[in-house]
Order: sequence, then structure tokens, then C-alpha cells
Amino acid sequence: MAHEELTIPLQVNGKLRSKIQVPADAQKDEILELAHADKKLGEWLQGVTPRKVIYVEKKLVNFVV
Repeated sequence: MAHEELTIPLQVNGKLRSKIQVPADAQKDEILELAHADKKLGEWLQGVTPRKVIYVEKKLVNFVV
């Protein structure tokens, strides 16, 4: 099990909008970078600046807009 991956749900205002696959040992910065690069999520964040980004360790990322 050396190449374990996690599925991290991406939310906008508490609603599931996308999911990303990340290595099990990925750090917060890496996960947030991948979340920002996600195409589906990009549609929801287009033209708005998130007021807050809630990161739950290896569980989820929620953008509050």
C-alpha cells in the first residue's frame, strides 16, 4: 500500500461541487493548489474571491464565497 490515494471532496458554500485524487501523504498546500486547479471547481469560483477556505485535514476543502 505504498501508493495510497485519498479522494478529497471540494465544496463551495457547503455544497459538493467536485472531487480530487491526491497522494495519501499530500500536504495542505499541495491539496489547496490542486483544488484551485480543478476545472469543475473553477466554474463555481470564476469571478469571485473566496472569503474563507475551510480545510479539514485529509477530509475536505470548502470554499466560502
